[in-house]
Amino acid sequence: MDARPLSAKVIAKVFNGKSLAAELPRALDSCDILHQSLLKDLCFGTLRSHPKIKLFVDALLTKPMRTKDVEIEALIYVGIYQLLTHHKPKYAIVDETVKASAMLRRDWARPLVNAVLRNFLRKRNELEKKFSENPRYSTMHPAWLIKSLQNAWPETLVSEIITANNERAPMTLRVNSQKISRDNYRLKLQQAGINVEMTSISEHGLMLNPPLDVLKLPGFVDGECSIQDEAAQLASFLLCPSPGERILDACSAPGGKTGHLMELQPRLKALIALDQDSRRIRLLKETLKRLCMKVQLKVADATLTQTWWDGIFFDKILVDAPCSASGVIRRHPDIKILRKASDIDKLRRNQLKLLSGVWDALRPGGKLLYVTCSVLPEENDLVIKDFIKSCCDVKVEHISCDWGTSTEYGIQLFPAINSHDGFYYARLRKSL
Repeated sequence: MDARPLSAKVIAKVFNGKSLAAELPRALDSCDILHQSLLKDLCFGTLRSHPKIKLFVDALLTKPMRTKDVEIEALIYVGIYQLLTHHKPKYAIVDETVKASAMLRRDWARPLVNAVLRNFLRKRNELEKKFSENPRYSTMHPAWLIKSLQNAWPETLVSEIITANNERAPMTLRVNSQKISRDNYRLKLQQAGINVEMTSISEHGLMLNPPLDVLKLPGFVDGECSIQDEAAQLASFLLCPSPGERILDACSAPGGKTGHLMELQPRLKALIALDQDSRRIRLLKETLKRLCMKVQLKVADATLTQTWWDGIFFDKILVDAPCSASGVIRRHPDIKILRKASDIDKLRRNQLKLLSGVWDALRPGGKLLYVTCSVLPEENDLVIKDFIKSCCDVKVEHISCDWGTSTEYGIQLFPAINSHDGFYYARLRKSL
């Protein structure tokens, strides 16, 4: 199927609550290989621009679309995204989008799609002037998130976060130090004609520009490298695994940090990786197989220790907590649609529950690293603050580093253009 109707199907699924990460791979399987890049651009670009395009669509439609016609609504979004960003002749974009409605078996919608897109072209300047002062237009972010960022950080920093969120994310590799050095793998990439730069913080990271298919990476299938953002790589360094230690990765899938821990320290006594999603555990198993690593995997809810813990204490625990993902929006632009302001309090409660649940499994003197890919203090410092209040044997361990922004309890990294994502880290020690 053509990229345009496929993109409309994917975006319609997102409008109905599904994630882009789950739906796009299925669509790519149905797309001609020559059109896969276009499909990715239409999906990512339309979702990235959604808050802005929604203002236009709401102004152009005389009445809301019916729920059953969500694919046509999504197609209109795709068409407007192309009219805003693609250099193709406007009439050709309109014509192809109208034809896509027939490919979706919605022939009745051809006149509607044609009218809305042509009306947008006629009224574009008027609409842009009308919405120029609207933050959703200028930032392409939902209003609740703009407010949350403004309440948390200085205006200049908020502007930098928003700008980075609206850019394409770089492709970053983590070199497997057990198999090859970063310098040697970089040379291998250069010899293959691949443009590569070293990351500035992670000593195992390399950044590719432009991105390319992982199967074209030399040594990828043999485990010489993995795809992992630079900020995500820092978690394993901060946990600092040592020989003979017993470590828990409490929310492990898809396995980037699990694999990195083993690369940093292959002589661990045990590494136990949990995730409550069996599908994600299967993905983790495939990752570890490619890296030739043996890790004890369990499908389990980390908060229910009685269902998975054998009573033997862990020396260190990694809690990569489920969060708003507000620091990785550029990789997951569907967050702009799927995440709501009301989600944050629920996430905070779950994060606290997770910390409390695994804390009992940590030995006295042991360390826990709390990590999120959020830039919202409600999920970061405020969670640690509440956890400290609830436990008498928690000590915050200062993280000494020359990167990031120090907060009351941890370190905050913000998403940066052509660099790392937004992450938070806090290291806790259990009193003896």
